[in-house]
Amino acid sequence: MPDLLIKLPDGSERSVPEGTTVGGLAASIGRGLAKAAVIGGVNGVERDLVWELADGDTVEIFTTTSDRGLFTIRHSTTHVMAQAVLELFPGATFAIGPPVENGFYYDFELPAGPDGKPGTFVPEDLERIEARMREILAQAQPFVRDELSNERAREVFAGHKFKLEIIDGEADDLSSATAAGLVRTYENPPIQPWALPAFVGYPGFVDLCRGPHVPDTKSFLGHFKLMRVAGAYWRGDEKNPMLQRVYGTAWASKKDLEDHLVQLEEAAKRDHRKLATELDLLSFPEELGGGLAVWHPKGGIIRKLMEDYSRDRHAKGGYEFVYTPNISNGKLFETSGHLDFYADGMYPPMEMDNGVYYPKPMNCPGHNLIYGARQRSYRELPLRLFELGTVYRYEKSGTLHGLMRIRGFTQDDSHIYCTPAQAHEEIRSLLGFVLSVLRAFGFDDFEAKLSTRPPEKSVGTDEGWNDAIAALRAALEAEGLAYEVDEGGGAFYGPKIDVKVKDAIGRSWQLSTIQYDFNLPERFHLEYVGDDGARHQPVMLHRALFGSIERFFGVLLEHYAGAFPTWLAPVQVRVLPVRDDHQPYADEVAGELNALGIRVDVIDATEKLGNRIRKAKNEKLPYVLVVGDDDVAARTVGVNPRGGEVDRGVGLDEFAQRVLDEVDDQANLTR
Repeated sequence: MPDLLIKLPDGSERSVPEGTTVGGLAASIGRGLAKAAVIGGVNGVERDLVWELADGDTVEIFTTTSDRGLFTIRHSTTHVMAQAVLELFPGATFAIGPPVENGFYYDFELPAGPDGKPGTFVPEDLERIEARMREILAQAQPFVRDELSNERAREVFAGHKFKLEIIDGEADDLSSATAAGLVRTYENPPIQPWALPAFVGYPGFVDLCRGPHVPDTKSFLGHFKLMRVAGAYWRGDEKNPMLQRVYGTAWASKKDLEDHLVQLEEAAKRDHRKLATELDLLSFPEELGGGLAVWHPKGGIIRKLMEDYSRDRHAKGGYEFVYTPNISNGKLFETSGHLDFYADGMYPPMEMDNGVYYPKPMNCPGHNLIYGARQRSYRELPLRLFELGTVYRYEKSGTLHGLMRIRGFTQDDSHIYCTPAQAHEEIRSLLGFVLSVLRAFGFDDFEAKLSTRPPEKSVGTDEGWNDAIAALRAALEAEGLAYEVDEGGGAFYGPKIDVKVKDAIGRSWQLSTIQYDFNLPERFHLEYVGDDGARHQPVMLHRALFGSIERFFGVLLEHYAGAFPTWLAPVQVRVLPVRDDHQPYADEVAGELNALGIRVDVIDATEKLGNRIRKAKNEKLPYVLVVGDDDVAARTVGVNPRGGEVDRGVGLDEFAQRVLDEVDDQANLTR
């Protein structure tokens, strides 16, 4: 047989016999690669290991250590879970089950109970499902790819109404569409004689699926755990049936699974909703409505510090401060396009005597009105507008999650208007500014994503997009920031950079965004007069640094587990007199620290000293000062620092300077 010439990602070529599969290519390269190979990428399309190669193919092997390999492991595990559920719960049907970050889920509708109400899972069911999954894994059932006509697919899935909607194209799903009107499926034929009567003509389990999958149920799939059950509406529409969503996590090794479970335990301790209550920072009163928070005094102090720091940095960075109303006439959002593209995320309109008004979902339309209020010259550019602007977005109730997904929030929003010649340097400066502010709040592990032009719908010229992408890429490389490219992942109006940070327990949070916009300047007819005397359209850059004050606060709270650095702590120092007769000196200490701008309180001696120290530690205060007889006589304090050793007999002035230096160092206020 003639040999095939295969191209590898490093640019090299490899000759293999005709009939070689993706897995065979991996084996020809090395035993270790063959053992770790999960799937392959053939000419940019993901394929199973049994896929036969053709002459001239470009092939990449994805292993267990790659994101795509891990994604496939989770994808295959979710099929096994669905197979187990349909066997254990006769009459159940299933909807969709994608891999997600750190795991997977599948949505099911269980048969109604004797009372006629929809069936639900109980915690013990997860143990039964897990046990059956492990039996399926042990059988090494192969994942067999097939393509069916729509008619045949409807026969196979005759008892599964959600799958029929997908086949008929009535529901969005990433799993089944193929060329020539065919529907792709993956089957797990039974190893032992048994039949699952849920599918017409198939003795085992079959699902609509684009693939690819691991070779069989014993390959890479043993390291998983089912986590919880939640309700989820079919297609995310509350008018549709409520389904039972089973979440799980799956990893490439036992150690990775164990590490993740430990991280989840730590994350539960750091849950910002729990900490916010314990530390009396904020709350979500039912009377207020879902997705809306009230800030208590201690939380208000931290928020003010965050906002003041942001204002200070923006003032030093050459930004102009602006303010826009919280509601706007609907005509504004017709001009901006939000009523065409974003209406589902907006609150319903308010009928007024002079038109229809909406709570604003974005700050950018108002900023464009400010720019367009008069003629602009190239000499005014770049013009950097900054606003801490509160916006309102109608998030569905099932998606609300404390401060992380909320309906009313404040964005630290900036919009920069510049000439095309200024754009490259402006973006580079913007990214450096973003990273320096994030570092001031204690983050130093960054990664980024560069999203490029979507293939189907976009505005702007090829030249404009290419230049914008080049500018974003150059900024990332100038900062030495690791990044991935999301080809086609940009918005229709421009490419963007998303900056992620890693917190203290290794979780990634997407925070800051820098976004090109070819759309709004044209919609709002924004112009400037150039040095040639002609009118030109400015480049518009969107930049959200924190993302929102609320979400960033939630991330900070979990990152520090409530133990904020001294510069952000609502109470930096607590003074505890040992006895009542030490109270005057304790008040004097607090007064002097307060005069220096240090946030301090005093707790009198009505309780035992040990109890008061314990309460201060539970409140995660940076410093507790204990003052007794010797301190009164010598004008000293006993310093009990958070996480450190007690230091007695410290001079009051020395301690005060220590706190002030620490605050300056942490906040980098002079940068």
